[in-house]
Amino acid sequence: MAIIQVAILGFGTVGQGIYQILNEKKTQLKHSLGVEIEVKAILIRDSTKNRMATPGVFVTDNFEEIEAIPGLQVVFEAIVGEEPAYDYLRRVIQKGCHVITANKVMFAKYGLELQELALKHDVHVGYEATTAGGVPVIKTLKNLLQVNQVYRIQGILNGTSNYILTEMRLQESLFEDALQEAQILGYAEADPYNDISGQDAFRKLMILSTLAFGQQPKWEDVVIEGIADVSIEQVQDATRDGLRFRHVAEISKGVDGSLSASVGLRLVGPEHPLYAIDGVNNGISIDTNYIGNLTLIGPGAGKFPTASVMVEDYAEIMGKTTTKTLVSI
Repeated sequence: MAIIQVAILGFGTVGQGIYQILNEKKTQLKHSLGVEIEVKAILIRDSTKNRMATPGVFVTDNFEEIEAIPGLQVVFEAIVGEEPAYDYLRRVIQKGCHVITANKVMFAKYGLELQELALKHDVHVGYEATTAGGVPVIKTLKNLLQVNQVYRIQGILNGTSNYILTEMRLQESLFEDALQEAQILGYAEADPYNDISGQDAFRKLMILSTLAFGQQPKWEDVVIEGIADVSIEQVQDATRDGLRFRHVAEISKGVDGSLSASVGLRLVGPEHPLYAIDGVNNGISIDTNYIGNLTLIGPGAGKFPTASVMVEDYAEIMGKTTTKTLVSI
């Protein structure tokens, strides 16, 4: 049986989740894919930090040592920020490795470039985990686009902001208290700026734009508003009127082919597809020409939801490469 050698770049919450799933599901993946997975190496940032034990796995803070591993075939990337993630993925793609990423900040900017590079080197890029965590919106869009045209996407793409707005409505919490609760529960980072400002949702929206429309609007033309200015009084007034505040990232394509995008607070009623989505859940509403409206709902982040879709991307890539081999034979 063939052995697939993989490396994990970044060993924080998501990286550890990938390692756990690959080990816990090793036998199942062996049976379903017909290959044996070996986590060959893990890239860490701080060699002095205590972390999960990984017996038999080469652990290093030097990317060049991972790059030099002979026969490396798949790289899972769970690093935060544009660099060095983009440089690392570009280099391993050029070496003939498939890559799977959860890095929305990097992929929003460099995703198309990495996919074009991967095509040139006959490898694949998996990026389901960059957008809406455990919600399979990337796979769904890819399937839809085989027949349908997408003309609008609306999404609650950040679980932290959705949790805060939900607590303000259900518990009548002040914004600051709801944010603190989100931090205590691990939904929000110590620095929650990207979540509450709309920047996180914006990056995810740009990834969806590239897939759905083959392009992105000019970033400077997109109005991005956060949730920090909403008051408990506004939330209470909306509730009395049967409405709910949602932090919505939206993009649509006009009849002239132009793209219009925004991120900000919206008041929605019971008829809106995002009305019922509470807590840390994400929801994506997709409007198409043939199917009409399709809404996907699920956990938007977290160790195992994110890690599991990355492993699913791996399984999909292996299925494609196996099919290609059979066809060529």
